[in-house]
Amino acid sequence: MQLNEVDTSKNIEAEAWQCLENSILYYRGQPVGTVAAYDSSVEALNYDQCFIRDFVSSALLFLIKGRHDIVRNFLEETLKLQPKERALDAYKPGRGLIPASFKVISVNGEEHLEADFGEHAIARVTPVDSCLWWLILLRAYVISTKDFSLAYQPEFQTGIRLIMEICLANRFDMYPTLLVPDGACMIDRRMGIYGHPLEIQVLFFAALRVARELLICQGNQDIVAAIDNRLPLLCGHIRQHYWIDINRLNAIYRFKSEEYGKAAVNLFNIYADSLPYYELDKWLTKKGGYLAGNVGPSQLDTRFFSLGNLMAVVSGLSTEEQSQAIMSLIEEKWDDLVGDMPMKISYPAIQGEEYRIVTGCDPKNIPWSYHNAGSWPVLMWMLSAAALKTQKTHLAKTAVTIAATRLAEDEWPEYYDGKKGRLIGKQARKYQTWTITGFLLAKELTENPSHLPLISFDKLAPEIVSRACEFEVGSIDPSMSL
Repeated sequence: MQLNEVDTSKNIEAEAWQCLENSILYYRGQPVGTVAAYDSSVEALNYDQCFIRDFVSSALLFLIKGRHDIVRNFLEETLKLQPKERALDAYKPGRGLIPASFKVISVNGEEHLEADFGEHAIARVTPVDSCLWWLILLRAYVISTKDFSLAYQPEFQTGIRLIMEICLANRFDMYPTLLVPDGACMIDRRMGIYGHPLEIQVLFFAALRVARELLICQGNQDIVAAIDNRLPLLCGHIRQHYWIDINRLNAIYRFKSEEYGKAAVNLFNIYADSLPYYELDKWLTKKGGYLAGNVGPSQLDTRFFSLGNLMAVVSGLSTEEQSQAIMSLIEEKWDDLVGDMPMKISYPAIQGEEYRIVTGCDPKNIPWSYHNAGSWPVLMWMLSAAALKTQKTHLAKTAVTIAATRLAEDEWPEYYDGKKGRLIGKQARKYQTWTITGFLLAKELTENPSHLPLISFDKLAPEIVSRACEFEVGSIDPSMSL
């Protein structure tokens, strides 16, 4: 790298750190989070709030830099916003939920935090992923500080337990996955991901592992037992039924439908004509594979969803072979999935009549925009983490190099549009905090892989792997699922 390029790189990085500093939200004189975007040129709307999922990349950076106070304050204050009593009003948030976001308000000269559980969101969607990200961040704090005492405090133990109770509650479902409505995660608009979307299942898996690590047994034996029961079932279910590679595609292609009983092979009654076999046959590489976006009755959503696949690698949900196949597919299909701005949230876009039906003609989710195959720079840190975990460091470095200069020149937009990600998002905010932190965190991880344990896990315990493998071949009784 030439001298002027080095100077430019340092200037961009310095600007990014200053933008992050500007985004810090203060409550009663203490830092408690970061606002979604610091763009003074447009009306704030809800971008002046701190979103739980948005703050994760900011928090990881603060932990890396030793600024533990802001992360601890965030964890403590958001825990106080968690409802602890059962709601009698169906329009109130359920016990155990962590809000989607919060903001600082002033009442009679005194500051308070006001939580939003989706009541003010578009379509009033409940944020299922917030409590899962909160747990993942709590573990990152503990790993970084070695301060287990925070997680062992009674209020934190109660908070973890309440999250697990709402996740493991009895429900009208016979699978170990978590049943959620459409728009309950990063993809927060109608995109046909209702039911058991991959992103939520991967975060659920990671959250179960966190709770298993941090819950001390006294008084929590029932939850620990439920987690021990659920983890292998969930793991085996996702690894088997969500996986797509050319061999699996061949098997699905020859499925019989309308099968009954325990001998059924096509468990979800997938109809051959409902899948784009010939497009997948052309697109899938020999070594590549990925986890499908969703599986349900007569449905296999074959779209590639980046967050779910990348976090499956990082969290250890995918096997080592599957993780390598996911990253090989990304590398070989780089132009499709990464393009000129890392990285597409989903691929391919839904278009035409399917777009009109699935999204309800959502003007923000037009094809190749926003959540309908738009490019989101925040995904860079997950791409980097997954690349490091699979020893494909060059992918992480390439992504950071692609993004660096242009992100700064474009004033750190929220997302990009177009098949290659060359267009600044039609409604994208500038100075989007998680765009800034996605870039900085990817850079930090790439330059120092020792930070990876903050968000990755060791290998699954042998007994979990063993039971997961048993489930994959169908020898575990589904009634064991809680």
